[in-house]
This record gives sequence, C-alpha cells and structure tokens, in this order.
Amino acid sequence: MSLDVSFENAPVHRRVNDEGGGQGVASQAGDEGLRLPMSERGFRKEPLALGATAAQARHLGRRSGLVQENQPVRLKPHDRLARQGPFLARLLYVGPIMLAGPQSFMEWPAPPSGAVGSLAVHKEEREMRISVLGVDLGKNVCSLVGLDASGAVVLRRRAKRETVVALAAKLSPCIVGMEACCGAHHLGRVFAAHGHEVRLMSPEYVRPYVKAQKNDDRDAEGIAEAVTRPTMRFVELKSQEQLDMQTLHRSRDRLVGERTALINQLRAILLERGIVAPQGKRKLEQFLVELMDEQGGPGLSPRMITLVADARAQWAELDRRIAAFDAEFIRWTKENEDARRLATIPGVGATIASALIAAIGKAETFEHARDLAAWLGLVPRQFTTGGKPKLLGISKRGNKYLRRLLIHGARAALPYVAERDTPLGRWAKALMSRAHPNVAVVAFANKLARIAWAVLRRGEAFAVKGSLMAA
Repeated sequence: MSLDVSFENAPVHRRVNDEGGGQGVASQAGDEGLRLPMSERGFRKEPLALGATAAQARHLGRRSGLVQENQPVRLKPHDRLARQGPFLARLLYVGPIMLAGPQSFMEWPAPPSGAVGSLAVHKEEREMRISVLGVDLGKNVCSLVGLDASGAVVLRRRAKRETVVALAAKLSPCIVGMEACCGAHHLGRVFAAHGHEVRLMSPEYVRPYVKAQKNDDRDAEGIAEAVTRPTMRFVELKSQEQLDMQTLHRSRDRLVGERTALINQLRAILLERGIVAPQGKRKLEQFLVELMDEQGGPGLSPRMITLVADARAQWAELDRRIAAFDAEFIRWTKENEDARRLATIPGVGATIASALIAAIGKAETFEHARDLAAWLGLVPRQFTTGGKPKLLGISKRGNKYLRRLLIHGARAALPYVAERDTPLGRWAKALMSRAHPNVAVVAFANKLARIAWAVLRRGEAFAVKGSLMAA
C-alpha cells in the first residue's frame, strides 16, 4: 500500500465505523487534553480540512509531499492490489482522512517517543536480558535458546560455532547449559573465560525435558530448562591438559583392542589347521616362536606361513606403540602431584592414576566417596518396589574404561593386600573368606575408588601402616 503522507508522533482520535460497510468515519471523544475538533466525512469525497484554504487544497493535488497540520490526505491501495479484485480494493481503501494535529492520526494513539526502534536494537536488548542460555551442539551449526529471569523464552537462534563464540563475548554473565558431548568442553572454556557459569549435563538427564517431537530447537529448550533444576547432576568442565591425557588413553585403548582382535584371529587360523594354542598373550607369543621360527610352521601352507608372519609383525608394532603410551603415562604421573598421590594406593599405577585425573580432576563434582564409586558403576543395581529392597549385580554405569582399569588393578593387588596386617589388609582377607573371588575383586575395586576420592579431596598420600601377617 502506498502512502502519500509523512508524519511523526501523531496519535489518532477517530475510529472507522464498520457497520455501514466501511462507508463512513464516526467521531470519537479523542484525547481529553487536546480537545481536537472532529467531523463526519464520507468515503470517496474530496476532503476539506476545517478552515482549509484554497492554496492548501491545491497543495494536495495528488502529489507526493509533506502535509501540514489540518490538511486532508487520501490513502489508496497499491495498483497491483486493486487489480486483484474490487472487493480487495474496497477493503484496503481507507478514504480521505485529516491530520487533526501533530499528535493525532485516524484517532489511534501514536506510540510513545522512542518506542519504535530498529529490530537490531530490540534484539540486542532481549539478548542482554538472558539469564539462562541452552546450547544444543552440532558439528557446524548450534541451536540456542535463551530464557529470562522468569523462565520465558526470549531468544531462539541457529548459529555457526564462530557466531556462538562471538555471542559469548556480547552476553552479560549468565548460566550456560550444554550436553557433555564432543566439543562441549572447548565451548565451555570459551564461555567461562567471558564470566559465564557453564554447566554440562549427561544427555540422558536432558531427554525428559524435551517436549513433543525431537528437533534441535526443542533440545536446546530442554537443555535450558534442565540446567535450572536444583537436583540436576552436572559434569565437571575439563581443562585442555585433562582432555589431552584422556585422548591418549582413548588412543591406547583403541590399540589394545586392535591387538586383542589380531591375537584372536591368529588363534582361529591355527585352530582351523588343527593347532591348538595355549591361553594367554605371552604363552601364545612363545608358542608362535617355537612353531614358526624353530619348526618352520608344520601343517601350514606357504600362504598361511606368510600370513602368520605378517600378523606377528603387526603384533610387534602394536606392542611398541602401546609401550610408548605407557611411558608417556609414567612420565606425566611423575610430574603431576595429584597423580603421584594416587600412585601410592595399592593396585593404582601410572595408567590408572593418569586416567582418573583426566576423568574427574580433583573429584570436586562428587560430594561423597560412594558417589564416585556409583558413577563408575561399581555398586549393586537397585530394584526396590513396595518398600522391599532388592540388589542385583553391579550397575556398570559411567566410565567403563576406568571401571575396567580399576578391576584389573584390584585383581592384581588383592592377594598382596590380604597378606598385610593393616586395616585394609584385614578387611580384604575377611572379604576373600566369605565371598566369591570375582565378587571380592569388584568390592576391592569399589574400595580403591573410594580411597582415590579421599586422596584427591584431602590432598594427602595413602599411608600404609602394618606388617606382613603371620601364616
């Protein structure tokens, strides 16, 4: 619709009477303070203002220009809209109106001064009112939902990671919630550097807060709501050093898995040819030396001899690379004070100590020692109903890599600890006498996790007092 008039700050004091099909404009009381005169006019008639002169009437000869006070103008729909049909043209045709003064236009009150601003200004003001920001992370694009102090949504946006980093600097300090997934710790450190409070959560705890269908915006809104819950459990923000050490452990675990798969394939190849290899990695290695190097591979075709030789070369290379990771863990443990304290615990070496520091830091996230053991899945799974408690096997929740390391360490240290006349030794000996060996190993791993929590929180090394028990 084209408008042939320019006006500003013009509250309006006339209403359109629709009872006659849009044929007239009825007067209304208007602003009590202005006391402006109003009059009845018919549509499609050349308007004349009250007291208008002929010169003023000639000034309005359907030309674009500014209209002075008390001068009538005519608003007409755009020609393209008029061609759509006579009904639409009649509906959009407003007819003659008159500016009753600098503060009135069609008897509708004008917005207060400064209320009409640019969209960018209003958008920036909404962003500055954000108290909670939920971020649903993606590889390239992230979904953002901002809540104000009352919990109402004031921001919905999809932005690239670079834009999210720029937004962190513009926002006033607020709570930032994210799922603990790939890339969350990096963005969390960026937000924390700008004074925001970063809270990371497990995705399984966010899922109940996602409403209706699942999409990125709903996920971000669910994150923003979940992060404000007082009973929510959060993940500690990791430093760059922790992430580096955790990456080394993930790489070592991958190599160990490849070596295990290679050994199992070697056993299957030999078993298909009627050769049964002994159990154990080192025993198999010695068996292959005797079979292939000393005897020349009896019962194997030339192709299989070549294949076994290639698998043995791969095995040796994997051993070399795994040993390099182990050496790095030992070096890092000697340099880190907390890791050195953990290494004083029986059954905890450089590998377990470095993995614990990389995963939980100083264990400040866990209020009690049993919370760490439960997070590692070393406690019985509970299924209680009707007030009748029922405990099953261990829950196997949390970090399975750490749980596996602790169980291996407990299996190796339990016989040694049970022989010592110490509080821990006497407890371990009584446990072994009444429980299955595997149950005793898992219980001892639970005990090691609790001891590790105490060592990290108190900043003290584990002290062993006592002597060797008499047989």
